[in-house]
Amino acid sequence: MQLISGQACLNTSHNRRKNVPLQIIAGIFLFATLFVFIQIGVLTVAFDKLGLSQGSAMLLLISSLLGSSVNLPLFKLDAAREPDPSWQKRLRWMGGLARQIDPNKVLIAINVGGGIIPMAFCIYLLQLHPLPIATVLGAIALQTAVCFMFSRPIPGLGVGMPILVAPLAAAIIAVTLSSDQSAPLAYICGTLGVLLGADLLRLGDVRNLGSPLASIGGAGTFDGVFITGIVAVLLA
Repeated sequence: MQLISGQACLNTSHNRRKNVPLQIIAGIFLFATLFVFIQIGVLTVAFDKLGLSQGSAMLLLISSLLGSSVNLPLFKLDAAREPDPSWQKRLRWMGGLARQIDPNKVLIAINVGGGIIPMAFCIYLLQLHPLPIATVLGAIALQTAVCFMFSRPIPGLGVGMPILVAPLAAAIIAVTLSSDQSAPLAYICGTLGVLLGADLLRLGDVRNLGSPLASIGGAGTFDGVFITGIVAVLLA
């Protein structure tokens, strides 16, 4: 996910590859900032609510950071718009995905740091906390609807959404449905709601974005999925 004037969940290669050096620098800075926050106890509050030790929290952050550079191909969609001519110059940044790029198709991939790891962590939280399945499904459904309503496809950038909508909605939904377990529920519905409502349900829109590659989970670690989950926990 790329932060624009809001948060772009489904990031396209057109903008992502153009700003790779800047994203790396920003990622290092944000990781260092988060590390300091953990040491002074800011993010520790959120991770404590989720039942994580400081060591486990750092493992989650590092795993997400490393996974943010990995996109796993899933399938292709027919493109409804010709890609920007400059995409060919960015093939070298796409790694192994470059061999699968077809200018008449849109390759749909999933980002490890921004998609797979957050989903795996949600499964872990479901095993760690006694949350009724009906409550979890209801929260995810509500969050998905909110994210779908407020997200918009932006040609050349991805799918954008106002940055505070998802975490605020997740926190309100979690507190309303399960005040005793609001923190883990906020992370679960916040994370999965963004992936479903602003990523998966918007896959049909990526055909018109002018990019041969779209990644579910976007730029990875410090994207809207990660931020939504953590901020929602702090607010819940």
